[in-house]
Parts: sequence; C-alpha cells; structure tokens
Amino acid sequence: MDEYDASDRDILKNLDLAIIREIYDGENAHEAFENELERALETKNTYIVIEPTKLGEETARWISVGNGLHKTAVLTGFGSILSSLVWPDKIYISFPLSGISFFCTGLYAVSWQSDPCCKYQVETDPRNIEKMPLAALTSSSSPVVLVRKDDTRRIVLHTAITLLAVAFCAFRIYKSFKTA
Repeated sequence: MDEYDASDRDILKNLDLAIIREIYDGENAHEAFENELERALETKNTYIVIEPTKLGEETARWISVGNGLHKTAVLTGFGSILSSLVWPDKIYISFPLSGISFFCTGLYAVSWQSDPCCKYQVETDPRNIEKMPLAALTSSSSPVVLVRKDDTRRIVLHTAITLLAVAFCAFRIYKSFKTA
C-alpha cells in the first residue's frame, strides 16, 4: 500500500507529515484507513492528512466533542466560582455549575485524555493548509488536516478550575453545617 516514491517519502519525513490515502483495496478499506490513522497517531506525526471523507469527519467530530467538553468544564467551573463570589447566599446557581464542570472533566479524563487523538486539533486556517504538499492527494474532496498540539496546559486549566469550583462548594457545605 506504499504509493510514495523516494522523494515523496523524504518530503513527508522532513515535514513530519502522514497522509491517510483514500485507496480502496477491498471490502475492509475503512478498517485499513483506521489502522493507518492509528499508526500515524502512535508515531506522533506533527501533521496528519486524512483523505477518506468518512474517517476525516469522524475524527474531526471526535476532536470537536473533546474540545466541547473541555470548554464546558472551564466555563461552568469558572461560572461556579464567580457565582459563589458574587452571590454567596445562592447555592442553587454555583452547585449545578460545579457539578457540570466536574462531570465534563471526569468524562474528558476517562474518554479523551488517554486517546492519542486528543493531542491533535483540526487545522482550519487555509493559509497553513496551502503550505502543505497536498497536490499529490488521490481524493478530489478536501481532506481533514490534523495538527499535533501540546494539551498539557489545557488539561491543567480545566482540572484546576473544576477542583477549585468543587472546593468552593465543599467549603460552603462545610460552613453551612458548622453554623447549623
């Protein structure tokens, strides 16, 4: 299945680019595409180009859901902390927000954090995509381009905000039992 000549392999190696080509070699082509993507994710290529439309859309959707969980955890955690400070007597605002943040952070930790795909983001900037050697692609449709990003800060951010929000709520529960 190696369709590259020596010069293509040198270019791809220098760019740290993996291309999942849309070449159908039988009934299990989709599984072969998925296996190629897994290998590219495991080798930690900086760029991954996914030609097969279905696999590209599935991967982009998976990354989008992970991003949504991250943003929800951060925003609801921050909202819980802020509402605790602004309205200290209204726990019905901060507690549910803290719970949502905790749920999203937990779901992200269990389902996404260990997945090598969470280290990637979908490249949407046309200027960056134009710089890649995509002229040799076999598909006429636009491919999904993934870029490897360091997600350490983002994981620390949503975990810290969630823990802080939960700590605020726990302190308020402790304080209410202490005064009762």
